[in-house]
Amino acid sequence: MLRLSAVSVLWGCNYVASAYLLREFSPVLLALSRLAVTSLFLLSVGLTSKPLKKPTRQEWKWLVWIGLTSSLMYQLFYFLGLAHSSAGNAALIIALSPIATALLARVALKERITGYKLAGAAAALAGVAIIVLNGGKVTGVSRGDLMILLAMLTLAVSVLFIRRATSTMPSADVTIYSTLIGTILLMPAAGVEWAQGHLHASGSAATWAMLIVVALIAQGLAGLWWNQGISRVGASTSAMFMNIPPFVAILVAYIALGDPIRLAQMAGGVLIVIGVAVSSKKPAGKAVPVHTVIRG
Repeated sequence: MLRLSAVSVLWGCNYVASAYLLREFSPVLLALSRLAVTSLFLLSVGLTSKPLKKPTRQEWKWLVWIGLTSSLMYQLFYFLGLAHSSAGNAALIIALSPIATALLARVALKERITGYKLAGAAAALAGVAIIVLNGGKVTGVSRGDLMILLAMLTLAVSVLFIRRATSTMPSADVTIYSTLIGTILLMPAAGVEWAQGHLHASGSAATWAMLIVVALIAQGLAGLWWNQGISRVGASTSAMFMNIPPFVAILVAYIALGDPIRLAQMAGGVLIVIGVAVSSKKPAGKAVPVHTVIRG
């Protein structure tokens, strides 16, 4: 329970750290740098703990799809969106991913949607609408929030591929392989950013140190703790901790970055958390599936 609480706080702070680092790095370079550090950390842990499973041809296909969605597309949409949004908004919109996954599973996998999921989805979608429509300065719609919304959708899609891959592979191996693949796929995107003259990096050693520490702790270590927490207390209990990061992000962003706490943001956040909580409610005896992905 203590580690799950720590993960919730770390993930909330991670949104704020990302927003701060975007002041010093271009979005794609920041995404690539952080994912590269996380990949090296996960690979070192995987190689020192136990041999990695050699994927079959079909498993490689799922791993590539996971790397494409949860790493390449998610990271690009997330950091490009965060450059024009706030840490609090990003955390709140990303919190919608469990509901989006359930709706996508209904379409792609023909999974049954309960009344709880429908009610929760309605509440959460209303919350996102309040946040996005009140995020813009001129038109009333924030471009950054819409990009974060796309990031959330790619995250939800990736969970469907993760379900497929983890049916035959250990979840830790899936995370390691897919993160490495995502890092490789991000390299051409960074090349495009450089060619367009938009790539820039911080010249401060302290800022680079912050990037490395955040990647190691808030992404790498937190992911391992999350997996351990699920195995010890169960998926249903672990799922409750997913509602904490958005409000940690709002509070820390207010203290560290001076981001204002807006009424629309809080109202939308409450609706999202209520929606996620209601949609996660399961009939007795059924577990709530919780999947781990590398968050931005």
